[in-house]
Amino acid sequence: MLIKSSFMIGSAMAVLALTACSKPADKPADAAQSVIAATVNGKPISKKQVDMIMKQQAAQGMPDNPEMRKMVIDNLAMASLVAQEAVKKGLDKSGDVADQLEMMKTNVLAQGFVDDYLKNNAVTDADYAAEYAKVKEATSGNEFSARHILVEKEADAKAIIAKLQKDVKQFAALAKAQSKDPGSKDKGGELGWFDPRGMVPEFGAAVAKLEKGKFTEEPVKSQYGYHVIVLDDSRAKEAPTLEQVKPRLTQQIQQQNLKKFLDGLKEKAKIDIIGEKAASASASAAATTAPASAAAEPAAAPAASDKK
Repeated sequence: MLIKSSFMIGSAMAVLALTACSKPADKPADAAQSVIAATVNGKPISKKQVDMIMKQQAAQGMPDNPEMRKMVIDNLAMASLVAQEAVKKGLDKSGDVADQLEMMKTNVLAQGFVDDYLKNNAVTDADYAAEYAKVKEATSGNEFSARHILVEKEADAKAIIAKLQKDVKQFAALAKAQSKDPGSKDKGGELGWFDPRGMVPEFGAAVAKLEKGKFTEEPVKSQYGYHVIVLDDSRAKEAPTLEQVKPRLTQQIQQQNLKKFLDGLKEKAKIDIIGEKAASASASAAATTAPASAAAEPAAAPAASDKK
């Protein structure tokens, strides 16, 4: 409960800090904001503030019940009381506290804009169609069920192939005895069903060329060593339906659209990084005041290819 209480204290302080650094509204507060949950020395704590923290708590798996709401209000009241003391000391007007309040306000406003943008810029059917076409292309083709034996030396792989040419049924026993792949060794080299594009290129290419029931007649070299592979089966890979991938596509498209919009904002904005200007000015000043001897140094020696 200590960790959860600390989270509520932090949430309460954040809510109150934002309230403190916001200017008075020019129009009446909305209905939820006008409902008062408690007052501290006459300063109201709105039901909306309590609801905000309860929403954060729910995301952490906490229940929304009267007891939890009372705990949240108690924490908000204590945070409000401490904040009032900070204001009396003028901590909200200068120093680190004022800077943090301003940064917090900027971050919350930025996040509020992002939320509003996503809410008011729904993903279109054309967006879904374009992205789903990419998904179908990436998931087309065949997938394979295969086994392999991984060894360090090519000679060892060739020796295994020689044994398999006499009796391919030895494959599982040879894999358990000699394979260096910890993920498949104890399963007789079985890899299950996989897309060859998810394997290292040499392995994927070798599997795609095999016929069902056949094994590689030459060792397949990869960054991991030498593989001996047998193909058990293959089948056409079915692409997921649009409905299956729609939640992921929605998030992906929203992120792409948001990035494009924000990049446009940045391109139109005038952003001056003062530190870079200062550094550039210092470098220019140093160059103009360099000693004459430095400027009169001989040119660099010619490249080796220019020498006779």
